Amino acid sequence: MSPYYARLFSTLSQKGGISLVKIRLRRMGAKKRPFYRLVVADARSPRDGRFIEQLGYYDPLTEPATVKIDEDKVVRWLTQGAQPSDAARTLLKREGILERYAATRKSESIVPA
Repeated sequence: MSPYYARLFSTLSQKGGISLVKIRLRRMGAKKRPFYRLVVADARSPRDGRFIEQLGYYDPLTEPATVKIDEDKVVRWLTQGAQPSDAARTLLKREGILERYAATRKSESIVPA
């Protein structure tokens, strides 16, 4: 993560502000041959514009669809407050990453300090 985004993210989390960082799909590939990368990007940047980090990819044209996601990176960004887009949330649910993330957060809150 670049120092600019680290500073921006820590400032927002301290103030309890809205999340400016999104986990979303970035469309790539040729015309009528889509291929998507799962990326972390500033919410204000365009869909296929600048991004902070690549988390994985999704190819809907293969049979079955190919999905490869780095779960550790996704969980790290979710704990820092990044919000997945609707399409990214669906993909993460299908892969079971959101359920595992929710289960670990629940188990952490149960353990007394």
